[in-house]
Amino acid sequence: MTPAQLLIVVLALLAANLPFATSRLFFSGLPRRNQVQMATSHWRGGWPHCICCLASVATLFETQAYGELHAQGRQFYAVTTCLFIVFAYPGFVARYLWRRHKG
Repeated sequence: MTPAQLLIVVLALLAANLPFATSRLFFSGLPRRNQVQMATSHWRGGWPHCICCLASVATLFETQAYGELHAQGRQFYAVTTCLFIVFAYPGFVARYLWRRHKG
């Protein structure tokens, strides 16, 4: 695995878990409307932006390494999205499944 590929994987892990690290909408200063946090709000809020940013960084690395972009079918994008969801599992567990006991 080349260093650029390893960097993309590490960036994917960080980008997938980033929406679970904040309670802000689109990572801005605006709080969400309701304070009840739901998993679907992260899908609407941050994931599409993280996926697009990561795809643009990967495209930049690919054009620098090979000089051109390889054609990708819908299977590539389906697998990439599923891998992004798998990478987001630690953030989901830390945000919603670990109960912090106050006392």
